[in-house]
Amino acid sequence: MKKTILSIVTIASLIFTGCSLSDDDNNTNVGGEVTVQNLAGNLTSDLTLKSGVAHNLIGALLVKEGATLTIEAGVTINALAGGTDVYILVEKGGKIIANGTAANPIKFTSSATSPKAGDWGGLIINGKAPLSRQNGSESNAATEVKNSILFGGSVANDNSGILNYVILEYTGARIDDEAEHNGLTLNGVGSGTVLSNIAILNGDDDGIEFFGGTVNASNILVVNAKDDMFDFTQGYVGTCTNLYGVREAGYVAVTSDPRGIEADGNLDGNSPSDINQSVFTINGVTIINNAAIELTDAIKIRRGATATITNAYVAVGVGASFADFVDLTDSKGDANGATTITVVGNTANGLNIADNKTVTGATINATAGTAGGADKTAFAWTGYNF
Repeated sequence: MKKTILSIVTIASLIFTGCSLSDDDNNTNVGGEVTVQNLAGNLTSDLTLKSGVAHNLIGALLVKEGATLTIEAGVTINALAGGTDVYILVEKGGKIIANGTAANPIKFTSSATSPKAGDWGGLIINGKAPLSRQNGSESNAATEVKNSILFGGSVANDNSGILNYVILEYTGARIDDEAEHNGLTLNGVGSGTVLSNIAILNGDDDGIEFFGGTVNASNILVVNAKDDMFDFTQGYVGTCTNLYGVREAGYVAVTSDPRGIEADGNLDGNSPSDINQSVFTINGVTIINNAAIELTDAIKIRRGATATITNAYVAVGVGASFADFVDLTDSKGDANGATTITVVGNTANGLNIADNKTVTGATINATAGTAGGADKTAFAWTGYNF
């Protein structure tokens, strides 16, 4: 991998543009001045990626505290197919401003001739918002893909920037069974951050995962996530509006327990006595499995999480199924009894809307029908054919 990147940097025209990027001992940046056309290293001052120029992500780009990475509408960033070595990480106190438009979205994609899931590590944003934790301990945690970098804090309205009209594809490189990159990873991101109109396509692990934080999100499309479409954990407190997740016919790649929605109150159920466990709301969500395989659950809430989910819709294609429709139980702890889920299931093709596991106090309103869920028209800008 390093030999490949050295070749790219050597033959590139190196033009220093006034930004400050320095090396990191765990990055695949091999040294020398790194231009806006070839991105890797530590970004320590503001940088703008302009439209009409080729931008190549060739390693790990770390947006450091005090720096802002601004990406103009219409920009495409081509990521080297380097798996876990290639990603963008916005650290606490850093910002990303990727404010595209419906007509000119911003795209992060693989540079491979034949791109595939897991080509690169996706986008990670670290913020200063609260996490679940033991009473009396600090609200800090290690970034899963780079343990030396922390996220979390006490700033609920922390602002990490803007993601609007953004496409992320061929992401989600896996490190091992315990650590992986998702399409979009949100670590302790605060409510001052704007997340809207985001499409996450063909990723190797989760589409989008919230590790704590208070950020709200709207109009999120996930297509062909190998693991969970939407994942919440470690004390996430926020509202998500208009989520649409679909696994297409023929997309049969899976992890050990792929789900439509997976939610934990604390991280992996290992701290059931944590304070500030996940309490979140979803208004309008569609979960569709069109692949001729069984996914574990359409909706799984567990391990101390409290969910309020309204206007959910679930359907399956021919030969497709879910092991459970809604499951609120788990060996490491059940969902909080204040959980309420209102969901319509399309019983065509054998979907069993009565296959639910509940807990005392919780409410599951499951009815049969063919309408409801997310508003697909919100995703017309992506060009995706529903």
